[in-house]
Amino acid sequence: MTMSIRSGYPVLAAIVVTAMASGSVRAADPCAAFSWNVTHERALFAMAPEPAVAGRAVSPAPSLVLERLYELQLFPQGAIAYAMSPEKKAAAADSYGGLARLKVDKSGTYRVSLDRGSWVDVVANGKLITSTDFQGRPGCGAPHKIVLYALPAGQDLVLQLSGGRDGRVRIAITRLDNVPAS
Repeated sequence: MTMSIRSGYPVLAAIVVTAMASGSVRAADPCAAFSWNVTHERALFAMAPEPAVAGRAVSPAPSLVLERLYELQLFPQGAIAYAMSPEKKAAAADSYGGLARLKVDKSGTYRVSLDRGSWVDVVANGKLITSTDFQGRPGCGAPHKIVLYALPAGQDLVLQLSGGRDGRVRIAITRLDNVPAS
């Protein structure tokens, strides 16, 4: 019996090493640090983005569709005619921003996911919609930041991006109901 137990040690050791290695890979992946289930957003961010140019004003701003990844070209923030003043003032004079439009068919909680740091405001009927929660993970760009909003159905919404450090941002909007439970 002692021989059979000892012969099992290499197998047990291999299992333990494999488990530890997979745990350290997860720990090394900054995108694994979200406390929410972000597998849906990560799958979208693994796809090729649809290019779009953000608006400098509301009327020419592109309309975004749910469940798609976009790469928006942004502009120097001073060139943007925001629907409302961004809630957070840009930290740097050389910040980037832009506008996009959105309309959802069903009221509910939606996630706005970005691949890099940028402030997100949502405007409906001339008022800012306050975010309900957010998470961000340094070192992760797939996505880097996710902001939750309770969005009303059937209204023209304006997404305002501001305070970006780069002239582009990848963005996706998803409905929370479409996210699998953790």
